[in-house]
Amino acid sequence: MFGELRRMVRTSGAVGGIAARIAGHKMGLRTSSATHAGDLKSVLGSLKGPLMKGAQLLSTIPGALPDEYAAELAQLQANAPPMGWSFVRRRMAAELGRDWERRFRSFEHEAAAAASLGQVHRAVLPDGRRVACKLQYPDMQATVDSDLRQFRMAVGLYYRIDSTIKQDDVLVELTARLREELDYLREAANLRLYNLMLAECSDVSIPMPVEDLTTRRLLVMDWLDGRGVQSVLDTDPAQEQRNAMARALFHAWYVPLYRNGVIHGDPHMGNFTVRSDYGLNLLDMGAIRIFPARFVQGIIDLYRALETNDEDLAYHAYQAWGFTDMSRETMRVLNEWARFIYEPLMQDRVRAIQENDDPQYGRVVAERVYAGLKQTGGVRPPREFVLVDRSAIGLGSVFLRLGAKLNWYRLFQELIADFDAAKLAARQADLMRQARVPAPVEG
Repeated sequence: MFGELRRMVRTSGAVGGIAARIAGHKMGLRTSSATHAGDLKSVLGSLKGPLMKGAQLLSTIPGALPDEYAAELAQLQANAPPMGWSFVRRRMAAELGRDWERRFRSFEHEAAAAASLGQVHRAVLPDGRRVACKLQYPDMQATVDSDLRQFRMAVGLYYRIDSTIKQDDVLVELTARLREELDYLREAANLRLYNLMLAECSDVSIPMPVEDLTTRRLLVMDWLDGRGVQSVLDTDPAQEQRNAMARALFHAWYVPLYRNGVIHGDPHMGNFTVRSDYGLNLLDMGAIRIFPARFVQGIIDLYRALETNDEDLAYHAYQAWGFTDMSRETMRVLNEWARFIYEPLMQDRVRAIQENDDPQYGRVVAERVYAGLKQTGGVRPPREFVLVDRSAIGLGSVFLRLGAKLNWYRLFQELIADFDAAKLAARQADLMRQARVPAPVEG
């Protein structure tokens, strides 16, 4: 109880500080905003909960936060100091019973990784199978609910000052996806689903869950050997190896989306490791979003509309995504952002994901789009749009870090060449049934 009280005091203080600094920012008091933003990143990074994830999400949306906050929070990764062995022992006993250690040949006391909602330990089963045990921190449901209330309050205060980007549906989406992430039985189903969807992609590996050792708060799955992306980049790999990692990453994210209407909404580098052949292990399946076929059709329609400068088709695509009551003028502003995202997919040649040498180029485009939206009366992004936009931006930044040079156009065309919305819907339903994926949380 006292731990939760301390947490509430810390988050309330952080939220109060955010509100005050944002208000100061809007009134022109910019003296120490960069320092305050750095402090905010430190506070959120030390919390094991959704404030950090929510701030990361908003940092990818143009104009959703002041520039200094967005720049700092975009760097924030879901890492936190791990809990000690006494905590692990108690939590494992709560999930598997007092004799839980007999279920393993060995179980490492030190965590191999720690993130915002839980931590991972290596273990070996009696049959010699190496596994990763992902153990959720205690009382995370209450923590999530508390943090979301604080987060809504902070965002609400900001939007009283500036409502150009109306985030009501974004917050509903964030709430639903975070609640799904707390259910490790759902994540086990997502692992089964991704194994089915990527069965033909030899450059991507997905762990399988151990069904009889997995609970709502404990996920036991295959341990996949691999190196962290940054540690691989530190060895200065050859261009061919960089391209292999990027190609695998493209397959891991976009084959599920364009073939099955499913996207992984958290594409930061901590969620995959590099195999010895420079393929990838895709590890964390908590933030998964399932889309209706019409939404995927809208993505392709917008691409075709930008190719041919067809404004009617573009407007139809935004409507399919859920943008309502939107003027043509607002649509033209949004198209500038869409062209920035789609550009590498529209040129039939080998190229880097971004050819502009300015590392702030994306931020400049975002600011220009934000200014245009403000001038045209603002926009309300639909909830389904959020994770697609976040994934595109996140993947683009990883492709940049990899230094990959590929024909992105050809990769994309291979995916959409035989697209059929009705067939996608039927395929999706069959895969959900096979993988036993529960119905999505609606918020």
